[in-house]
Amino acid sequence: MVRLEITGEVDKHTGWIIDFAELKAIFKPTLDRLDHYYLNDIPGLENPTSEVLAEWIWKQIKSQLPHLTAVMVKETCTAGCIYRGE
Repeated sequence: MVRLEITGEVDKHTGWIIDFAELKAIFKPTLDRLDHYYLNDIPGLENPTSEVLAEWIWKQIKSQLPHLTAVMVKETCTAGCIYRGE
């Protein structure tokens, strides 16, 4: 599971930080590169740990999502990581 954290000011007119449809549209090309593919064959993911995957996703979408503050990757319900661009 991948979770994106967005932080920012809530727009007074819409009541949100970002429209989820816009967020999904930005993330979709990255998700499509990962879904049902052997991650080791994707450049930059030769060692696809949760930590490496979270950082890789960050690098793919951060320029399009300035309010992105974290990428969370969960392998199981009890194991995963959070990458905050550090």
